[in-house]
Amino acid sequence: MLSLRTLSSKKVKKGLRYLITYVLLILLALFMMGPFLWLLSVSLMPGRNVFASPPAILPTFIAFDNYVQVWEFMEFPRYIMNTVVITLLGVVFNIVLSCLTAYPLAVFRFKGRNLVFTLLISTMVIPSATAMIVHYLTIQALHLGNTFLGVVLPAAVSVFNIFLMRQTFLGIPVDIRDSGKMDGASELRIFVQLVMPLVKPGIAVIGLLEVMAFWNNFLWPIVVLDDPQKYPLAAALTYLNGQFSYNFGWIAAGTMISVLPIIIVFLFTQKYYMEGIAGAIKG
Repeated sequence: MLSLRTLSSKKVKKGLRYLITYVLLILLALFMMGPFLWLLSVSLMPGRNVFASPPAILPTFIAFDNYVQVWEFMEFPRYIMNTVVITLLGVVFNIVLSCLTAYPLAVFRFKGRNLVFTLLISTMVIPSATAMIVHYLTIQALHLGNTFLGVVLPAAVSVFNIFLMRQTFLGIPVDIRDSGKMDGASELRIFVQLVMPLVKPGIAVIGLLEVMAFWNNFLWPIVVLDDPQKYPLAAALTYLNGQFSYNFGWIAAGTMISVLPIIIVFLFTQKYYMEGIAGAIKG
């Protein structure tokens, strides 16, 4: 009888711990999602100044007038296409260059390998904003100003991505490469056909991070691109912000439209994201 009571008491305590944990996690999630939920609410309040007194937190009624009007005013299809092109170029460059750089640093044994990797990692302490002038002068010297390639090249490879892929490659068993060599495969074939399929989670992490980075990038495109018609979506919203200074609903609706693709991409790739991060940490 005592054992049954003890077991029941343990179950109650365990249930209370789970309940408290989930309540705290839900409250934390709501706190973190607060700005997003407020922005969504503002986008559904046409003709209302959200900074009026008292401020309107929840919409009194749901209407999509802001979305329709800002879509017609801003030529969203043009800016979305610009953003898609820039994002695709950035993601492809980062995946290819990160893998090609990280693979030798993880697999090959050559003099100065650790020194090269240390120098790469040390550059992470340099703020990216300090290199903007150098990037701008370089892009102009290459005659790539006012082009999508000029927007992408300065961020075509990231040291963090190299570090992430190196850790992922370190987790690949040596037997994989040895089996390829025994079959007479070249190093390039081993890399493409045997190793790369095993690091798909790491590639997915890079893809997701770079999609978010390039999709939300607004400062560098404004610096490089002279033609506003070539702006990506985030830059276009910032450029037109002054025209919407008294219509916060339009700003909120435009912002919601711009972040919706990121949310969709993350929902479909979060599984690979978690696997890639876990694999990199384990490696």
